[in-house]
Amino acid sequence: QVQLVESGGGLVQAGESLSLSCATSGDMYSLNAMGWYRQAPGKQRDLVAIITFGRTRNDDRITYADSVKGRFTISRAYGTATVRLQMNSLKPEDTAVYYCNARGLSVDSSNFDTWGQGTQVTVSA
Repeated sequence: QVQLVESGGGLVQAGESLSLSCATSGDMYSLNAMGWYRQAPGKQRDLVAIITFGRTRNDDRITYADSVKGRFTISRAYGTATVRLQMNSLKPEDTAVYYCNARGLSVDSSNFDTWGQGTQVTVSA
């Protein structure tokens, strides 16, 4: 069973930076995508950034929410199945619980769609 371990997050002031990391554990046949979502109180969980993996690193596709373009950067540490989200120029509206997500194929040929436990990011004005 694939599990995700998130780290990072915390409390910062507007304009500052934070980095989130998400590592996978467990056996899998293939990893198709990893990304970050966030959920603010009373709101739905929305996509922040996602990497869809291609055959080669050059074929990877990265998608960002419009609200974070130019400020956030998602990257993958190849060979480790770890995804990092670098968040710069943080704004109070970035405050939310951030969740890591991974999708792929398990060793038993079933699809998996796994979520991390979530990590709080709070940005004060």
